[in-house]
Amino acid sequence: MFNNWHQAGHIKKRTKQYQGPVFSVEQCEIDTPDGLSVERDLIHTAPTITILAMTADQQVVLTSEYRVGINADSVSLPAGIINPGESPEEAAQREFQEETGYIAQSAQVMTTITSSEGFMDQTAALILLSFNPSKRTATHFDTDEFVSTQLVDFTRVLKLIKTGKINTAQALAAVGYYQMYLA
Repeated sequence: MFNNWHQAGHIKKRTKQYQGPVFSVEQCEIDTPDGLSVERDLIHTAPTITILAMTADQQVVLTSEYRVGINADSVSLPAGIINPGESPEEAAQREFQEETGYIAQSAQVMTTITSSEGFMDQTAALILLSFNPSKRTATHFDTDEFVSTQLVDFTRVLKLIKTGKINTAQALAAVGYYQMYLA
């Protein structure tokens, strides 16, 4: 296959250009595995989770939340940041309860994906979570968020993806992974 499969480059120098509440930007000087010396900007973020939450009868939790990147509400799967010291499964259970009020019965990592790895180090653990919709508590949103939730049949979720109504990369990856390897 590839001779330099997953070989790391040597980052010689990092210069922080920006630090915000959600991400930072560094300018990096790098010696690549194939012998080049390059400069790259790197957006650094905390690792994240995206949750495919399903009931025993194949109902899926969808969320709708305003997203600045598209300046509109985005319909997707529940998601969030992994806090320091949390496992992806713990973060998924916490975020799921905070955003939806539902309590997870089980959570397992399906796989972990990267996003725009040419300039970003973000990873997203795709979590398959099961829950009983009759067990619900109050939501606990962050001060800067409001999330609407709805239970939707899995076959309808597939139609929403096909028609482009659900188009976030992490949601497509989670549903696709589930369909290919676990369904």
